[in-house]
Amino acid sequence: MNEPTLHIERGDWQRLGPPAGDIRRRVFIDEQAVPEDEEWDGRDPECLHLLARLDGTPVGTARLLPDGHVGRVAVLPDARGRGIGLALMREAIRAARDQGHAHVELAAQTQALDFYRRLGFEAYGGTFLDAGILHRNMRLVLSD
Repeated sequence: MNEPTLHIERGDWQRLGPPAGDIRRRVFIDEQAVPEDEEWDGRDPECLHLLARLDGTPVGTARLLPDGHVGRVAVLPDARGRGIGLALMREAIRAARDQGHAHVELAAQTQALDFYRRLGFEAYGGTFLDAGILHRNMRLVLSD
């Protein structure tokens, strides 16, 4: 049996919003109980969106804000543990580098700190609540 094919595509909210929004609703609003008004912050039209497809089926998403922050990283429960989150983050880092950013920043849920550390991110500052979930800021300096 063939290994599933993972493909990460870049695009704007108009093109990738429907499948990316569905994933975010399922992960953040349904699973993690993030309030809808916090999830839909109005910034999606200005972001570069990433969509992970496994054998053509949307399974993960992330967004890159104009200032180099990565956010809204989400993988559907059935697709977790397959390297999809790492692939999304690697593509987000490539996109940030392509846009000329000197570093990438994100606010990580504390349970995901080790995931981001594996990609080279370093935590700074204390923990804080965002949408009722503990987070910590992280930064990755991009080298040439």
